[in-house]
Amino acid sequence: MLRDQSWLESFSGDEVAEIEAALGGIEARGINPAAIRAEDFPLPGLGPRLARIRTEVLDGRGFALLRGLPVARWGSRQSAIAFLGLGSHLGSARSQNAKGHLLGHVKDMGLSSDDPNVRIYQTHERQTFHTDSSDIVGLLCLQVAKAGGHSALVSSVTMFNEMRRRRPDLLILLFDPIETDRRGEVPVGEKPYFTIPTYNWHAGRLTAIYQRQYIESARRFPEVPPLSEAQREAYDLFDALANDPALNFHMELQPGDVQLVHNHTLLHDRTAFEDWADHARRRHLLRLWLAPREARPLPPVFAQRYGSVEPGARGGIIVPGTQLTVPFEAV
Repeated sequence: MLRDQSWLESFSGDEVAEIEAALGGIEARGINPAAIRAEDFPLPGLGPRLARIRTEVLDGRGFALLRGLPVARWGSRQSAIAFLGLGSHLGSARSQNAKGHLLGHVKDMGLSSDDPNVRIYQTHERQTFHTDSSDIVGLLCLQVAKAGGHSALVSSVTMFNEMRRRRPDLLILLFDPIETDRRGEVPVGEKPYFTIPTYNWHAGRLTAIYQRQYIESARRFPEVPPLSEAQREAYDLFDALANDPALNFHMELQPGDVQLVHNHTLLHDRTAFEDWADHARRRHLLRLWLAPREARPLPPVFAQRYGSVEPGARGGIIVPGTQLTVPFEAV
């Protein structure tokens, strides 16, 4: 990973003012936050810069950190609307759970990942390296934990090259379909797990999709076989490479930071954290899953998880009864 800070960009005062003007327009016109489009949130100066950053995320480094949104002054509701507006210039917001939440709240809800219907972002536990079900995942930091909760990234392309160098016999197993638990969020006509290879070559590009805990929890279904000894060895090496400090990269998000990560070329992680006793100070990030029209082609098998492989209209979670909404509080 890159050790310089060329990935770190800051919002200028003029850009913040432009965001606030667009935010005021949304509020004055009473636009439903779930329906915000780029044309509803005009950013004549910042918009072209966001397009350049999106290109760098999709086709270059794979991530960016934008610093300096005044979230303390805005408060959680205005911060959320501003984040949705910024996101509308990067891609289409996708549902992040069965409830149809276009805006996610990454916050400890006092839950445990031992429950097969709980997703790890709802806990204070370490997430481990994984990908999300969208082209780009965006995070806006509102508040940080008392200790821990740091972000980590690792290149799945770098990991591929390392596995090819060390154990090509194990690498080839990661191109075989593998069952991954949907954690109770099952679309119409689908199994309670999807079966997509961890690594996929398609249209000349290498794409990864991965969540080890959910691969393991998919073994709870009677028709899903246990991992073979060779598969377990392959995934153990994959995890070891992700956790290698020589390959991964850590950053500490600050309030007002926006992190953008390309899911197809990077895995991301969050360290475990200790939170504040005062609920008003507890760690809180907002999340967007984004589908840019400019995103890479994906293999047809991704439709199992993404619903579609059409750029700009893929990713997210839709199950019977899902209605798209923007919750302003963690629920």
